[in-house]
Amino acid sequence: MNASLDSARQKLKSIFGFDDFRPGQEAVIAAVLAGENVLAVMPTGAGKSLCYQLPALVRGGLTVVVSPLIALMRDQVGQLREYGIEAASLNSSNDAADNAAVRRAIREDRLRLLYVAPERLVRDYMRELLAEAHTTLLAIDEAHCVSQWGHDFRPEYLAIGRIRRELGDVPTVALTATADAPTRADIESKLFSTPPRLFVRSFDRPNLRLAMRPKQQARQQIAAFLAERKGQSGIVYCASRKRTEELAEALSKSGIRAVPYHAGLDVRVRNANQDLFLQEDGIVVCATVAFGMGIDKPDVRFVVHADLPSNVESYYQEIGRAGRDGLPADTLTLFGLDDMRLRRMQIEQSDAPDERKRIERQRFNALVALCEAPSCRRQSLLAYFGEASQPCGNCDLCQDGVETADATIDAQKAMSAILRTGERFGTEHLVLILTGAGGAAIERYGHASLPTYGVGKDRSAGEWRSIFRQMSAAGLIALDIAGHGSWSVTEMGRAVLRGAEKFAVRKDALWAGKAEKKASKGTPAHAPADGELLAALKALRTRLAKELRQPAYVVFADRSLIEMAAIRPQSLDDMRLVHGVGAAKLERYGKPFLDVVRAHPR
Repeated sequence: MNASLDSARQKLKSIFGFDDFRPGQEAVIAAVLAGENVLAVMPTGAGKSLCYQLPALVRGGLTVVVSPLIALMRDQVGQLREYGIEAASLNSSNDAADNAAVRRAIREDRLRLLYVAPERLVRDYMRELLAEAHTTLLAIDEAHCVSQWGHDFRPEYLAIGRIRRELGDVPTVALTATADAPTRADIESKLFSTPPRLFVRSFDRPNLRLAMRPKQQARQQIAAFLAERKGQSGIVYCASRKRTEELAEALSKSGIRAVPYHAGLDVRVRNANQDLFLQEDGIVVCATVAFGMGIDKPDVRFVVHADLPSNVESYYQEIGRAGRDGLPADTLTLFGLDDMRLRRMQIEQSDAPDERKRIERQRFNALVALCEAPSCRRQSLLAYFGEASQPCGNCDLCQDGVETADATIDAQKAMSAILRTGERFGTEHLVLILTGAGGAAIERYGHASLPTYGVGKDRSAGEWRSIFRQMSAAGLIALDIAGHGSWSVTEMGRAVLRGAEKFAVRKDALWAGKAEKKASKGTPAHAPADGELLAALKALRTRLAKELRQPAYVVFADRSLIEMAAIRPQSLDDMRLVHGVGAAKLERYGKPFLDVVRAHPR
């Protein structure tokens, strides 16, 4: 191990209080320390921030972090300062004196990390300031925002590549949790002049239980789900602002501490609701997607989608806000035909160019395929990102099962049509071939003469579309999203085509509204040895967080409090053994938390 990595490991323990790197962190950090340009795709909760924060401390100089949201900058700066690290942000929420003090600290080489929004980075004075400063690293958070294929495309990110060149091609690490192959290629071309080192961690989040259910009475379904998780923090995503307020009010009347959050709320109300969620336990936020990217709360125990998300990337990003501390967490997504009509209408009525609309249609269809998955939900989700996996045992389909019917012959017909047309066509054209429906395109390509023409007349066009989606979810066929939506047959699909494997479809795939065979209880929450002590530790954390006007996890994450309740440290030296207790936090908080432990003898 080289000296820089040795130093990083030592600071990991002494400053952050962590005994070891999380999977994937060490390789990325080593590459950054070596001065390489890096693109790292790591799932939410994998510890992406540490991949530039540790190198910033080891390398010295100034690390500039491009971050999309002021709330995210504020929370990360607050957390770093709690660790005793010199960090600051330049943003519009600071007053003039604050920003002047930050600029002075940059010129005096006192800052280790500076957080800025991309809009501020492109200003002339910022480029001059950073050129004068000893900028040793550029870190780009939420890097998928630079890509037109990304689900959160932000045009202002496009200038970052030019700024990086103007700063002398400063070493750069770009990080994101959600980037499929087309998005990764786009990020590389927009940010880097030569290909960076690419690290793609598994997209799997095994601590998350995945569940999707057809909508019946959505409000009652959500209330029943939350009733089993009283006292836990969670997010309920809704498709409209009005729905967030109505649902929060209904849940509050049922005894759940729920608040709304959307961009149309008065800013004071919106900020107060966000602070309540961050500082206290057991708060449920009913929110639009405006809530989330800037929220770094590690102990969110569940995420519910009251309405269907817009695509798989958004779904993955949003459920990824649960269980960032690595402890068990639940997800539930409700879906219905009205959701699908709404999402498709939003795509068609948007101002996006036709090419973008085509991409969004295909991404939405991939999400519908995930809803219709005939077997392990996680396998289907990971297959979308090009990752093979075994049945997980921690999703609704693995645990509860679903009624299926053998559709091997249907799959063979569909894949035969794909192969006989050169793997160049999408769903609608293939459905015309299978049903023998004819049409101008069929005539133009001479596909009426194919042996597969009309072999699927026994099924409707709608049934064939569902079969294609379920074949995709099962990994039999792969969609070229960035291309023209054509299907190709995978190795797994060829095994089914040869008759070596079977393929089954869900009988309820058209969602006739049948009730589930049995309710899912979900993943049990992590249970510490002493619930009374844990409650007292959380109460102290809440009080301190309010005094600091910081999120509760900035004081200590749930995992740290759970370990305190389990191992019951009796001295400050014992407290050092607790996960997340570094030197600065030990000095600041060790004694008051130790006093609480001692006040609760076994």
